[in-house]
Amino acid sequence: MASSLGRPFSGMLLLIICLLASAKLGTPATDSNATTNFNRTSFPENFMFGVASSSYQSDLGILEDLHMDAFRFSISWARLLPSGNISQVNPYGIQFYNNVINETIKRGLEPFVTIFHWDSPQALEDKYEGFLNGQIVNDFRDFADLCFREFGDRVKYWITLNEPQKFSSAGYDSGDFAPGRCSKWVNEKYCKKGDSSTEPYIVAHHLLLSHAAAVKTYKEKYQASQNGKIGITLNTPWFEPYSNSTDDHDAAKRSRDFTLGWFLNPITYGDYPASMRELVKERLPEFSSQDEVNVTFDFVGLNYYTAYYAENTNPADPDRLRYQTDSNVDIKAKKDGVSLGPQAGATWQFVYPEGIQYLLNHIKDDYNDPTIYITENGYSRVLAKLSESETLDDSPRITFHFNHLQNVLKSIKIGVKVKGYFAWTFTDDFEFTDGYTIGFGLLHINRTDNLTRQKKRSSTWFSECLLKN
Repeated sequence: MASSLGRPFSGMLLLIICLLASAKLGTPATDSNATTNFNRTSFPENFMFGVASSSYQSDLGILEDLHMDAFRFSISWARLLPSGNISQVNPYGIQFYNNVINETIKRGLEPFVTIFHWDSPQALEDKYEGFLNGQIVNDFRDFADLCFREFGDRVKYWITLNEPQKFSSAGYDSGDFAPGRCSKWVNEKYCKKGDSSTEPYIVAHHLLLSHAAAVKTYKEKYQASQNGKIGITLNTPWFEPYSNSTDDHDAAKRSRDFTLGWFLNPITYGDYPASMRELVKERLPEFSSQDEVNVTFDFVGLNYYTAYYAENTNPADPDRLRYQTDSNVDIKAKKDGVSLGPQAGATWQFVYPEGIQYLLNHIKDDYNDPTIYITENGYSRVLAKLSESETLDDSPRITFHFNHLQNVLKSIKIGVKVKGYFAWTFTDDFEFTDGYTIGFGLLHINRTDNLTRQKKRSSTWFSECLLKN
């Protein structure tokens, strides 16, 4: 997943994408307002469409079932550097990824590679507590440099970090994800150590410095000769003000600052949003003049799934400070019992296609008009509640993607530089907080019948889009 579901702490992330030539997107039969005039020609030339998958969460031995031109995977840091640093390089790990990349190219696919997808090496967790320690910036830079050096002759698209906001908040504020750190009063049952008032910000700071170090290394040493691009993938919901009051409008803005802006503001302008500086105060780390955190990036990836209301609240108890409440905002799923959109299968997901348009416009207007890829967007269903025929006939998923694509197109038409849209997920997968109970996939994995792979209606719709001329 992205913004609200967990991703694997280790394992390979795959993002399979296709560069469409002139294939039609097709029209979802479930949407009475759909028009057959909505097709590939509605989008700019070379716009990318695709589907995402993770090897930790899904089976990838099914690539040939869809017609596509490229795929994205994440490189396991520990597989290449078992000690976490450059002193120990695993030649078998290098060969493994050479094989993956070469096989990808052999199949006519172009690799898109994520350098860090939450797989901090255990050796560095044991040595200095991973991203809580600034030493990790140099080790991450060396890891990225190794990837560029070994694979950059064939890899032309790099993503430094995937969803750093979720890694920082869920791993160090709520303790829901690895390494499971938080203040004991937040989660006394599971968190044995941690500080939710400081650690999320420390980890995020070191993630940003690691991103900047990797981008700087690539720009200075490799980009000219390898002719690739490098960016970062960020996640956020859209936030609507709970009322028309100025306070609630400000609360919605602060919510965006504390999620998307937490990372996009520093890499664009060199510092955290003003609202974070004002509210978090001395708990928010400072950037030095040597940090160069706003080294130029080539694109921003955006993961979008849902939308919420934001209501202004009073400051939290000063003895119980944490990232989740520092913004002085109460995030609400519903207003007067009604959510912004219908709930999907996951309890946290409310379908609000307009939110993707509003986010894209916000990024263009507030963050210097960068190139953007929608790197994840998907629709969840509770698999246990569905018969086999209902599982395979997933028309609501088609409508979901159709409606979101319409909103992406609206942003494109006003000048937002959106270059691609990727659906989560390729197959029904193991979701980090929901296991196998929630399905996002375009293909179904029948776990009661020898993991038989079954195409859903949505996969046919996407396959028709992905067919090459």
